[in-house]
Amino acid sequence: LELDHVGIGEEPGAPLPVVSAVAAPGRPGVLAVETEQAPVLASLVAGGRMQPDTGRLLLDGHEDPAAVRRSFALVDTPGVAEPFPVMTLKQIVREELAFAGQRPNREHVDTVLDELGLRDYVDTAVQRVPTAVRIRLLVELALLRDGVTGIVITSPERHGGAVEDWFQVVRDV
Repeated sequence: LELDHVGIGEEPGAPLPVVSAVAAPGRPGVLAVETEQAPVLASLVAGGRMQPDTGRLLLDGHEDPAAVRRSFALVDTPGVAEPFPVMTLKQIVREELAFAGQRPNREHVDTVLDELGLRDYVDTAVQRVPTAVRIRLLVELALLRDGVTGIVITSPERHGGAVEDWFQVVRDV
């Protein structure tokens, strides 16, 4: 996935200044932008949900926003794709399994949490789990969706914790 000089609005003070980034299997791309709004806009562009005013979004060297939308999930994007803070991990897994077209029964939810090593957090509100746990859960659940092969994570640092912890999760996945 490549963001090639994408931007929204005009300088100075553009909602999303012109930026570029590349991500590939085993090589997460990182895009740092200022303001509260710009990371969300960058995620919407990177996920193929918003057309930039300038630049190109490329998947395997081709401009195909529909293909990007089908194959990239937005993860933890504020106001767009983030769990309600008081939802428990069990509730999030149940909801995401249903969204992925899988049966969200109790056994399946327990199996998913066990496989991710998150059983201790089953009844914990997502706002109260370490950022690395939150990112692991949301990323793994997003990858259960049919056709999803990539993820766009938005501003995980806003939840606190050490960057190296949650970034290690991204590298592992």
